[in-house]
Amino acid sequence: MADDIIDLQALQNKMNPRVIFIVVVVIFLLIAVFSSFYTVDQKEKAVVLRFGKYDRTTGPGLHFKLPFGIESNYNVPTGRNLTEEFGFRTQQAGVVTTYARGDYSKESYMLSGDLNIAEVTYIIQYQISDPKAWLFNVQDQGKTIRDIAQSVINLMVGNLAVFDVVTTQRTLIEERGKKKMNEFFEKYKLGINVVTVKLQKTMYPKGAVQDAFEDVNKSIQDRIRLINEGKEAFNKEIPRARGEAKKTIQAAEGYATEKVNKAKGDVARFLAVLSEYKKSPKLTRIRLYYEMFEEVFKDPASTDLIDKQLKNFIPFKSLNVPKKGGDQ
Repeated sequence: MADDIIDLQALQNKMNPRVIFIVVVVIFLLIAVFSSFYTVDQKEKAVVLRFGKYDRTTGPGLHFKLPFGIESNYNVPTGRNLTEEFGFRTQQAGVVTTYARGDYSKESYMLSGDLNIAEVTYIIQYQISDPKAWLFNVQDQGKTIRDIAQSVINLMVGNLAVFDVVTTQRTLIEERGKKKMNEFFEKYKLGINVVTVKLQKTMYPKGAVQDAFEDVNKSIQDRIRLINEGKEAFNKEIPRARGEAKKTIQAAEGYATEKVNKAKGDVARFLAVLSEYKKSPKLTRIRLYYEMFEEVFKDPASTDLIDKQLKNFIPFKSLNVPKKGGDQ
């Protein structure tokens, strides 16, 4: 008991006001140091408040601020694409994405311009362009973004027929929806910019309507397939027919050229003979007569001479002798 009293007195002697002051000063300095610096990531900007009022916006890096809560910083992810999903929720993204179970039909069922129901699921991706406006101009940023996005997509779908929504006008809805959303966000000074509007599924509600649509879609695909097959057959047969036609035309042109040239040669030869005939008719007739004989009897083996009065002996012909071309 006496030892405990002595230790307590020794401790009281050590805890004099000077030591307490030094400890307080050290703690004060540590708090000042740790509350005077803050870091900002590469994809962030920091909004600094002084006594709760906006003072400045700083970029990435290590920065100084007044300690003890005089200045406070709020880091805003300005360099990231933030995503909102409508009609579904992603539970775990990856090679095989899993989705949360739940009924989100209030977000995905929409009325088209021809008073039909379309099921449309989609996402929007946006970036924060003005950190100050993002923090202070709207109280509930997420709800505001979702309400505006849903109203815009409903408006786009409501201006089109359901068949166009499901098939051909997806890109139009995405482009016009993005433009309209940015107009609203700029009007409300939310400080964001929509970079992507992407429709995930556009279909009729499940049931008889969807089955009928799938039948129509299958018929359209069959029609496209048959058209492509017809074009393939056309591309295969037409060039061949054109080649044959060109070949026939060229052969006809060659035949025509040959006949024309032959006719021209005959005419030139006739004119030459006529010119010689005019100079010497008797001599020309004899010459023509001899030329005719030479042409007729140029193959003596197949020629037999008989008297036109049939007074001489008619030579016997062997019927077994093979005939040459032109012999009868």
